[in-house]
Amino acid sequence: MSVPLTRKTSTARPPVTMAGTVQKALRKKFPPRQSPGAWLATSLDRKGALDLLNTFSEGVPKHTHVYRLRSASRLLSWLETFPGDNWQQRWHNSPAESQPRSWTDLLTVWLREQGRAAGSKAEHRTGALALIRADVIRPGLAWLMTSRSPHYRDTAAAFRDPEGFAALEMAAGSDFWQDRLAMQAAHQIAMLILSKGGKINDITVGDCLELKDVEARTYRQFDGRTLFYTWLRNLEIFPPDAPATLRDVTKHTGQVSVAQLVDRYQLKCRPIRNLLVDYLAEREPALDYRSLEQLARCLAHLFWADLEQHHPGINSLHLDAEVIVAWKERIRTKKTRRRMPDGTVAEISSPRMSAIERMNEVRAFYLDLAQWAVEEPSRWGPWVAPCPIRERELSFKKHDKQQKARMDRRTRERLPVLPALVRAADQRLKAARQRLEAVLAAEPGTTFTVLGETYTRVMGTDRVDRVRSTNVYDEAGKRIHLGQAEHRAFWAWATVEFLRHTGARIEEMLETSHHSIIQYTLPTTTEVVPLLQIAPSKTDEERVLLVTPELADVLSAIVQRVRGADGKVPLVDSYDASEKVWNPPMPLLFQWKTGGQSRAVSQNTIRRALSEMLETADITDTAGQPLSYQPHDFRRIFVTDAIANGLPPHIAMIICGHKDISTTMGYKAVYPTEAIEAHRAFISRRRSLRPGEEYRTPTTEEWDAFLGHFEKRKLSVGTCGRAFGTSCVHEHACVRCPMLRPEPAQRGRLEEIRINLIARITEAQREGWLGEVERLETSLVATGEKLAQLDAEVVRRTGAVDLGMPSFSQIAVRTSAATPGETS
Repeated sequence: MSVPLTRKTSTARPPVTMAGTVQKALRKKFPPRQSPGAWLATSLDRKGALDLLNTFSEGVPKHTHVYRLRSASRLLSWLETFPGDNWQQRWHNSPAESQPRSWTDLLTVWLREQGRAAGSKAEHRTGALALIRADVIRPGLAWLMTSRSPHYRDTAAAFRDPEGFAALEMAAGSDFWQDRLAMQAAHQIAMLILSKGGKINDITVGDCLELKDVEARTYRQFDGRTLFYTWLRNLEIFPPDAPATLRDVTKHTGQVSVAQLVDRYQLKCRPIRNLLVDYLAEREPALDYRSLEQLARCLAHLFWADLEQHHPGINSLHLDAEVIVAWKERIRTKKTRRRMPDGTVAEISSPRMSAIERMNEVRAFYLDLAQWAVEEPSRWGPWVAPCPIRERELSFKKHDKQQKARMDRRTRERLPVLPALVRAADQRLKAARQRLEAVLAAEPGTTFTVLGETYTRVMGTDRVDRVRSTNVYDEAGKRIHLGQAEHRAFWAWATVEFLRHTGARIEEMLETSHHSIIQYTLPTTTEVVPLLQIAPSKTDEERVLLVTPELADVLSAIVQRVRGADGKVPLVDSYDASEKVWNPPMPLLFQWKTGGQSRAVSQNTIRRALSEMLETADITDTAGQPLSYQPHDFRRIFVTDAIANGLPPHIAMIICGHKDISTTMGYKAVYPTEAIEAHRAFISRRRSLRPGEEYRTPTTEEWDAFLGHFEKRKLSVGTCGRAFGTSCVHEHACVRCPMLRPEPAQRGRLEEIRINLIARITEAQREGWLGEVERLETSLVATGEKLAQLDAEVVRRTGAVDLGMPSFSQIAVRTSAATPGETS
């Protein structure tokens, strides 16, 4: 049970975050372009620069032309006061580049000091835009973002690369080209051209990375839109090894080296740190990346970093008994920091379910060092130490039973309420669709009522937002995105239906593509059967499932939702969070369009959608507490329900992709009444296979024969053990028959038979009856075996086994060391 602890300052070193490792590697691999120090337009003199501005102002009204030239002339006059061989160098040496927010004030002050008309801030910005349009100066990205001019896109499209922007418009579509997201993407591309020079085809991956870095530093609320990069990548101007997307690149770690996995825990003892790096490097070829990362966390963080925290200065794998005992106690519990309802933060202590696996990994580490030292004594020999964890401490049998009990309890609680969950998901989706249809039908700024709820549609900031925005205010004034609500409601419904009909893992579900839906023609009937191909996941084994009518409806709804205007399912790039790699583009079924581009639905989105659905479903357990569902619960429910309804376990094993049938049976929950019914069904099936006359009521003659058989088995020296309905196969030579069970009370009679046999053997030898001698000796040996059998039985019944427990007489003779008059 979790126990809240008082908050205190911890001396533990938090692991170094690995987020953004991918971005750092990309920066190193794809550096941005550096702006040249000089080019033709910036090297012109003052008159040449103004003449160049005249050519860029052709076709504009006369007053606009004069306004631009006057403001540009004032800016050039100010720049002439700064050192430099061209206008770009003077621009960088002026405070305008470093002070993008206040440079207009500085220019105004200078003009007044010169006795000239100061002009307005807007006029100064117009002059700067005119010089940028003519490529006389190229401000940095930070300056362009701070000025927030809405004319960058039109400037770049009209004067820098008309053909390139026309190609972008054609690829994006004329309708979407005027969308707010498209205008922002074109604005980002225009800033790259105005700052770096060149055309769209000259933009590099490094330029895009620099743009995202500057946006993160400049904008207070950085939205991280990467549609511009997707457009550029689709133009095939980037190298083949360019990243698939810049989305969430600051959050991804990618696959890092073994040294980086260990160094993130900041181990103080360098020799041990180097040992762990070498050990993990040896294990790396045989492990997938997720297992390698988990092993590094166990050995470097949970084991050695924990020892360094509680035993400063420790530098050897030879651990004292009290040190390892204390560590075992700590590894069996874990502490998490949670924010309480009153706003305070407390540490919650709870049992670590994986403690036995972590101790087993530490034990394997010690044993591997000992084994490897035999092959490479100079490398591993100095680190060999007694293993602090004994095999008897790793009670996997008890651990597996406890885990099985927890799994069965979860399944037994959730299987009966699964129909209620299915209904709740369907009803929530229908309600979300009604709200979405209502908000799209309402005019911006108007109030509408749907499902007894009143909303006010938010006015958009531009023409496109006023048409497509689905943001509303409810009666309490809370802003709600009904489009996002319908999105999560649909994927919650799709997740419940897909998982309960397939029993797939969540990662397998998210990797299911349009190509996974295949058809198979039966060779006998030529009937076409729909199949669903499950991509390899945990066990790296591909399998195929039969698509039921219910599952077919779900797949059809998903395909219809994600299909594009051209009727095809878009290809999207997905990130494997376990292996930390990007998968190749695939027509995934679980995808959605956001930010103007299609992206795969993440596991976090699925879990969040399930949580929201369960909050509204009001599903509780037997104790009245809210019942939560994890995606893997549907896999256990699928196995339990399938086997309970007659599916053979070995078929369920193939459907689930298990390598061992015991794993499949571990997923199946066992009910108390189920075991009794299964035994009765087994008896019924066995009786159905045997002749029916064996189960009829016996006649009087048959019953008398049955009782007479047992009466005839009674012999003078014991009992015959032959089965009912069988005859004696030894022709009543009972002493030599192994079916004879002698009784201890008849030992004397066996002794008489033995003495008689000895006398008869003597007589036969004297008379020369050699055949008789051989027969009698066989009977004599059999009689001796029966006597030895009786003796062994007597010893077994009368003998005692010493269990090491003291007897009463041994306890009574003990003396006490207490002195007279001393009390306890």
